[in-house]
Amino acid sequence: MRRRVLGGSGIVVSELALGTMVFGEGPPRGTDPQDAAAIIRRYLEAGGNHLDTADVYAGGRSEEIVGEAIAGIRDQVVLATKVRFTTGPGPNDRGLSRLHIVRGVEDSLRRLRTDHVDLLYMHTWDPLTRIEESLRAFDDLVSGGKVRAIGVSNFTAWQVMKSLGISDRYGWARFTAAQYQHSLVVRDVEREFVGLCEGEGIGMVPWSPLGGGFLSGKYRSGDRPTDPAAGRLATQPDDDEEAWDRRDTERNWAILAEVERVAAEVEATPSQVALAWLLTKPVVSSVIVGVRTMAQLDDNLGAAGLDLPAGAVAALDEASAPGWGYPYRFLGLYGSRTP
Repeated sequence: MRRRVLGGSGIVVSELALGTMVFGEGPPRGTDPQDAAAIIRRYLEAGGNHLDTADVYAGGRSEEIVGEAIAGIRDQVVLATKVRFTTGPGPNDRGLSRLHIVRGVEDSLRRLRTDHVDLLYMHTWDPLTRIEESLRAFDDLVSGGKVRAIGVSNFTAWQVMKSLGISDRYGWARFTAAQYQHSLVVRDVEREFVGLCEGEGIGMVPWSPLGGGFLSGKYRSGDRPTDPAAGRLATQPDDDEEAWDRRDTERNWAILAEVERVAAEVEATPSQVALAWLLTKPVVSSVIVGVRTMAQLDDNLGAAGLDLPAGAVAALDEASAPGWGYPYRFLGLYGSRTP
């Protein structure tokens, strides 16, 4: 598996990261601990080195499974986790206050059986806490050796830039990774975040690269999945980011048709093509594959080293091109300059 540098951090990560959100969840959408451990071993044997988890995944059980699986080989892994969401019944068991950040990281370290994490994300913005408070707490964790680098997830673009400005003003650790939903069917981040990350030396780490499984090709138009064993799109509530109604659109089926055409052309699976398309983007450091089964992992691993022809990339870009809206369309038409 090929490797890339994570933004400007100097940390080297594999092009595919292993997402562990469902590790430890109950059936039918979860992966039991024994199978999860086998998946982690298989991923590492394939050359992967980037494991992604969070304190809230399976109520902390995901971190425990990851920690047990990497015992004895901790230094071979780039380990990422997150803090922000609810971890208990109390009013301070959520958010980005110093209190919750420090307590959350201490709990994560205990579950992960390690004295440090390589990458700690702010899981989303906290409207009740001044971002200066959160960034200073993160910087103290870096200075104290409990965190090596910091990242951001699910902030708006102005929130990321404000945070970077504050970090630069005070000489604090700055975001080096950005984790956002990005796929052929969800290209919203390309309006602002790709340019932001390129300009600020931040590595993009896309999640849900298959659109909640939609781009795997296992679903068909007009056939709404109802069996939870069929995958995530059968279980998500209607207001979720990965709900069926968000995927069951004419545009998305046209994108999938192009993915399947390219897959046949390059003798790969639709999932491998969708992942390989993201890996053509220079700002992407590592793509998170959130697998539930060993078969899904083996399929996704086929994207490692898959080089799509330039014509195939262009065709996929065109088929999935989003409506840019104002001011992006205006800037594209009238904002360019030549010397």
